[in-house]
Order: sequence, then C-alpha cells, then structure tokens
Amino acid sequence: MNATRRAALAAGLAAPAPFMTAAAQERPVRFIVPYPPGGPTDLVARVTAAGLQPALVENRPGAGGSIGAGEVARAAPDGSTFLVNASAHVIVPHLQRNMPFDSLADFTPITEIVKVPLILVVNDAVPARDVAELIALARSQPGRLSYASSSIGGAPHLAGELFKLMTRTEMVHVPYRGSGPALQDLLGGTVQVMFDSLASSAGHIRAGRLRALAVTTTARLPGHPELPTVAETVPGYEISTWYGMWAPPRLPPALATRMQQAVARVLATPEAQARFLAMGAEPVASTPEAFSRFLREEYDRFGRLIRDADIKGE
Repeated sequence: MNATRRAALAAGLAAPAPFMTAAAQERPVRFIVPYPPGGPTDLVARVTAAGLQPALVENRPGAGGSIGAGEVARAAPDGSTFLVNASAHVIVPHLQRNMPFDSLADFTPITEIVKVPLILVVNDAVPARDVAELIALARSQPGRLSYASSSIGGAPHLAGELFKLMTRTEMVHVPYRGSGPALQDLLGGTVQVMFDSLASSAGHIRAGRLRALAVTTTARLPGHPELPTVAETVPGYEISTWYGMWAPPRLPPALATRMQQAVARVLATPEAQARFLAMGAEPVASTPEAFSRFLREEYDRFGRLIRDADIKGE
C-alpha cells in the first residue's frame, strides 16, 4: 500500500465515529448493489456494511447495473442511500445508448473502496514463459491466439484490448457470461489467454494448470513480488478493476466526508483487510475529491479505449 493510501486510512481512523445522519437514525443506511448477490461487488458492499452497522445491502440487478444505479440517482440526498458499484459505472455509458442517468453528473462521489489487479494468465500448453514471449508468439501467428473474458466491456475485456493495441498484436476476443465458464475453456485449451483476478485463478496457477505471466498494475504486488508487471515489458500499460461508493446528487459535502472517513475506518480493521486480501483487493479509501478526479480520468480513458478498439455493447 502506498503512502497516499496509508494516509487516507489513517485519516479515517482519526475521524469521529460512527457514520450517522438524522435519516439513518430512523432507519439503516442502505447500500444499493446493482447486481445479484454473490458477486464481487456484492462482497465489497457486504464487507463494508458489516463495519458500518446499522447498514443494509440491497441488490437491485438489471439492465447492466442501470436499475440499481438509477434508484440511487433519484434518491433523496439525506445520507441514507448509497451506491456500491465497480468500474463498470464509468464503462457502461460508452457501450449503452440512452442511459437513464449521467454516471458522473447524477451522483456524488464518496470513495474508491478497493482496487483489484488483474493477472495475465495462459494455458500451460502455451509456449510463452513471459510477456515478451507471448507478444512474439502473437505476432508470429496473427489471429491464432484467443483470449477469454467474463463479459463484453468489462475490465478483463478492456485489459485484453489495451494489450493488443499497445503491443500491436492480434488476438481473438471470446466473451463469456462470467469468469467461471471462461476459466473452464482456458483450462481446456479452447482459449489460450485471459486477464483474470488473482483470487479466481490462484488455485489453478498453484496446480500448474495455468501460468501467470504478469500483473496489470504499475507496481508488483507485495504478496507476489516474483510476478512482473505487464508495464515492465510494455511501458505505460495499467488497468485494474476497482469498486467505489456514490451517493445521490447534491449530498452535502460534510456527509460525503463523514461517510468516506467511516469507510476508511472499516478498511483499516483486520477483519476487512483479511476479507479483501482473500479476493486480491487493495484498500484505497480515497477522499471524495480524489475519487471525483479519478472518475473523470477513468471515464475519459475507458471511452478512448472503447473507441480505439471499436468495442460494441451487447
């Protein structure tokens, strides 16, 4: 964890607790998750909510996350309703027409909760032991290699397209509905390459069925210093999945700051750190101001990538 993030967590520890508004005193704070129970966004919300009692997680799936997010965009800005979403919040608007809200203007940024790096993995039969060898292999056989992703437009898909653009290689994208089916075909050799989370691939890597080539972050992971970054071979390459929290528009700044500080305290607890470590996540707890700047940067960056790669929504 870098110094900025340690400082953010320390600020949260020093802040008064717990988070509570007049509205929340009458009923629990609601965390709206725009996806079904059991997924990573749901897990992030539930780990966070567990340290912010009274707080409830409500799942509102549908329309690529637009139903749940739209409910928060229309909610009263009284500190009782928050959205927990992934990086898809700033990706989906570039893939879907007629969005019912503006993903930047119609929400109050609270904090980036955690960041989850992706890892570049290949089937063990692929004759590439590092990123440079994979690039050479792909260039020698244009269009022969295929890479799997858990969905169209998700961070793993965009990681693959960014890799192709920056390395001037051609690999065929094969989208799946979830990382489970994608991993099964990667293990079976139907596809050869995948950008995946460390948590879902770790067991297969340890068993020797998959080979990890690199991580997609700018720095090596503290828990896996032996694993190089893609950027060591492809300078400037970086992409991660991240999870954040938003409130309805026009939330008073004082309430936004209080919730961010409350989340920072949760992320500093051993219980939350252990849960997030298990999913390969790094706590962030950025301030509302820093998260707002980050969202604009990510929105613009993903928009450029989607246009450059000519990615179309489902």
